[in-house]
Amino acid sequence: MTADPRVRRAPHGSSFTLRGKRVLVTGSDRGIGKAVALGFAAEGARLALHGLATPEEAAAVIEEMHAAGSVEARFFAGDLRDSGQVSALMEHVSAWGAIDVLVNNAGIQSTSPLAEVTTEIWNDIIAVNLSAPFQTMRHTLPRMAQVGYGRVINIASVHGLVASANKSPYVAAKFGLVGLSRVAALEYASLGTAQSGGITVNCICPGWVDTALIVPQIAERSQSLSMSQGEALADMLAEKQPSRRLSSPDEIARLARWLCAPEAHNITGTALPIDGGWTAQ
Repeated sequence: MTADPRVRRAPHGSSFTLRGKRVLVTGSDRGIGKAVALGFAAEGARLALHGLATPEEAAAVIEEMHAAGSVEARFFAGDLRDSGQVSALMEHVSAWGAIDVLVNNAGIQSTSPLAEVTTEIWNDIIAVNLSAPFQTMRHTLPRMAQVGYGRVINIASVHGLVASANKSPYVAAKFGLVGLSRVAALEYASLGTAQSGGITVNCICPGWVDTALIVPQIAERSQSLSMSQGEALADMLAEKQPSRRLSSPDEIARLARWLCAPEAHNITGTALPIDGGWTAQ
């Protein structure tokens, strides 16, 4: 049987490298974002770092990236609650160079019953977790389409797949981010080839991760249930995450890097949970 010449298969033993690729990671001055950036740095990527760090903090993060192996690292500031600052951020990044990999990681959260959520809190959480990724994707995807390769990796959350009480704006934003990513994945799915890697858009949906984001929730539970913080963490895990283990930021980072390989060209429009079985229940 003669192979259909229109079918382009992924190469085996690809020599693909992230060295020299330009990678933008929002919220990369701490937590998951910093771990993701360090992982790309170790591959020799050029890094556009982002956060609300002081000049001294930004310089320290840049130095860490260089020490990890990045061939170039620059820091770009911008408050993602402000759409004008997001646009300015993307203009500055574009002037530095075209982005090959976009990781929308920056996020904020606040917990309270729906009736107590203020309009300001709602607007801020939606802006950072959903509207900012929309803007960064809108800037970067057209150029990715021109070269036939690009990766958008949105760090969503298990709360983009299932809800929890007292997190209405966060859950709304993360569900929206998963939906937005699926639409973008469909619009760009046919571009590029298996050899070039194509353009893919995916979400990583972590459950409980060992970062500062969970500290206030542990403290709140500890106080409300009159238990130690260690007991509060164990109680949180037992309630939601069947593995009863936290994920580490490095585990999220390794998945993000793997999604950039050409052989991942047909993995698009997905929401990949790293949640210890949370969403399997």
